[in-house]
Amino acid sequence: MIPDLFRCLLVDQPPTDANSASTAPQIVDLPIGRLPAGEVTIRVAYSSLNYKDALAYQGHRGVVKNFPHVPGIDAAGVVLDSPHPSILAGAEVLVTGYELGQSSWGGWSELISVPAAWVVPMPRGLTLREAMIYGTAGFTAAQSVMALQRNEVFPKSGEVVVSGASGGVGSMAVRLLAHLGYNVVAVTGKKEQHAALLELGAQRVLTREDIVDGSQRPMLSARWAGAVDTVGGKMLESLLRSIRYGGCVTACGLVAGAELAMTVYPFLLRGISLCGIASADCPADKRMKIWELLAGEWKPSTLAELVSEVEMEELPEQVERILRGEMVGRVVLRL
Repeated sequence: MIPDLFRCLLVDQPPTDANSASTAPQIVDLPIGRLPAGEVTIRVAYSSLNYKDALAYQGHRGVVKNFPHVPGIDAAGVVLDSPHPSILAGAEVLVTGYELGQSSWGGWSELISVPAAWVVPMPRGLTLREAMIYGTAGFTAAQSVMALQRNEVFPKSGEVVVSGASGGVGSMAVRLLAHLGYNVVAVTGKKEQHAALLELGAQRVLTREDIVDGSQRPMLSARWAGAVDTVGGKMLESLLRSIRYGGCVTACGLVAGAELAMTVYPFLLRGISLCGIASADCPADKRMKIWELLAGEWKPSTLAELVSEVEMEELPEQVERILRGEMVGRVVLRL
């Protein structure tokens, strides 16, 4: 049964003054008539916090298309109403990517209503909470692992570097790669997280300074079989210049910069590959395959490590932390 009211975190408009209560996002109870129409209505049990959600919380025009808006690019819950015979009321489902939390109201809400094509039946082996521990971060990390394997970077190939390893995508990549038998080198600027990353399965932990090379040399010593880069900028350039022959680097972030200032020599002389990872519009069949892997043979024993669970009232503080670069691991929102 669909309730008359639902609770959500509502962003009314882009904040003009950080100290203005009138423009700050608020937790509100709305009548069901305010929920934007979709095909499948879901009672959300868990969502998560991602960097894109923090930007949506600020009313960032590059993320939020229309106001008022509810952030949350991930959601897992139970179907309340559906016209589609393949999506039954009472079924546990998850939604990540597409336009959830961007042009569509997102998972920081007790209810969402989305197109049926966005809905993924919960794979056997995953709980609602575990699905949101993964969320878009875990899904992106899994796509990165698939890209490495597609380019024949396997555990026997040598060390694989993960940059931004203490963040959401990075920490998930460390877990998945280690679980699959890779020799993982974690890179982080947070020295206090070195021990935690070793617990997640990294063989060793390096600092950014150990990787980033500011020289103008077109190629560096070939050190790594592959890399999962979550930050971009000089880190990505340095990794590409130091990958071994036939290796692969996956790229899914740009917090350190969107420019790529380097030559094509590593590509032409070492035959390396650069694979961009785009999670939002991943095709449905591939999406389902990835979630089945994450629920089954790829599910790491460390999935619940470096995970914080919060309630809606705690989101403003968590948003500030992720924007300051202080976030470690995954933050799961319990509704």
